[in-house]
Amino acid sequence: MAQLNDIIQWCNQTLKSDEFKDYAPNGLQIEGKTEVKKILCAVTASQDAIEATIAQHADLLLVHHGFFWKGEAYPITGMRGKRIKSLIKHDISLVGYHLPLDSHPTLGNNAAIADILELKNIEALDPSERNPIGNIGYLTEAMSPEAFKTLLTERLGFHAIHLPANKTSIQKIGFCTGGAQDYISKAFEQGCDAYISGEVSERTFYEAKELNVHYYACGHHATERYGVQRLAKAISEQFNIEYSYFELNNPI
Repeated sequence: MAQLNDIIQWCNQTLKSDEFKDYAPNGLQIEGKTEVKKILCAVTASQDAIEATIAQHADLLLVHHGFFWKGEAYPITGMRGKRIKSLIKHDISLVGYHLPLDSHPTLGNNAAIADILELKNIEALDPSERNPIGNIGYLTEAMSPEAFKTLLTERLGFHAIHLPANKTSIQKIGFCTGGAQDYISKAFEQGCDAYISGEVSERTFYEAKELNVHYYACGHHATERYGVQRLAKAISEQFNIEYSYFELNNPI
């Protein structure tokens, strides 16, 4: 058993959450029980994830995509109202970390991608960032664009979408999980052969072709299901409490 405030303080310090300008609040978003015996983690605070938290008698739902995003309507009604009502009714805390959980050099989504793909010599995608949101890594041996697509599909469990460039060989790779397709321009500036993110836009097809950087869309959910698991495991080890992961396979 651990104190909720101790968990939040440790996470905030570990992830350096106060150093990020984000699109939603990081840390405690809805306050539940003061004592935490079990954590359930999920990519997104969906109703399914909330119902799983209730069913597993967890006290805290840890997510990458929480609530209260910039530009959202203020009234707590409809779908979001139902979600929040469910959490409050069962005295469950909602804790979310967005950009800090992308960026962290060992617990983050990007760090996990680097490990899964066995990329070496990790660098910042944008050297001017204090806490880089994206990264660059290198394959041990160069691969063809087709072979690299196969590797991504196998390792990430998502049928990667490949927008081709003219390069016949890939070794230097830029990557940023989630909806960061527009960072392909940063990958071009850093001389990358390929760039990986989660989503893709119509404009990305032309950018990949004209910037001569192979683009691979590997799923927003599929590229971001690792950070919350790494963070939950770290919390579990730090505070000696139980955790589990809820997977709802989102095809986007």
